[in-house]
Amino acid sequence: MNPLKSITGTIVSGVILALVIAFAMSNGQGNPIEWTVWFHVIVGITWIGLLYYFNFVQVPAVGQALADKDPGPAAINKYVAPRALLWFRWAAVLTWLSGAAALGKMGILAQAFTFESFTFAGSASVIGMGAWLGTIMLFNVWVLIWPNQKKILGLDGKEHSAEEIAAAKNVALMASRTNTLLSIPMLLGMTAFAHGLPL
Repeated sequence: MNPLKSITGTIVSGVILALVIAFAMSNGQGNPIEWTVWFHVIVGITWIGLLYYFNFVQVPAVGQALADKDPGPAAINKYVAPRALLWFRWAAVLTWLSGAAALGKMGILAQAFTFESFTFAGSASVIGMGAWLGTIMLFNVWVLIWPNQKKILGLDGKEHSAEEIAAAKNVALMASRTNTLLSIPMLLGMTAFAHGLPL
């Protein structure tokens, strides 16, 4: 059976290959911090990748599809958007939880979230900036984007007026664009922790 014929088989094979490589290169001397960070990066890429997909691909495509009667936006909104939103919102939660767990295992959770006692000195402050931006982004996903997308896509089981849907579209779009904007300095904070600021 070819594992590449299913997404589950592909993911499982990728994890197994990564583990084989990790153990081969480390002689079995694994560090729990790196495993947490590795998971954080995987789910983070999923989250931000979907954020960029929505902003750079799906929203413009739906806009174009609105002008086309066949198939129109129904194909995207009925089949693609609900599945993408499922992965999007749960990847956001897993990214935040695994990031907090990694900071805790490194012993810098409090320093990161308090910017090293508000001194803004050191690498924990840099990753703390990224963590705070990620926290705001998580809030936007669950409090602004997802509830409004449920209205837009009719996933909440309620009838909404055209005005309510238009308002929901605006809130969801602005929250999503805010997250896209925040993702850029957030990713800077995540990478600068280990590699320094590009100054």
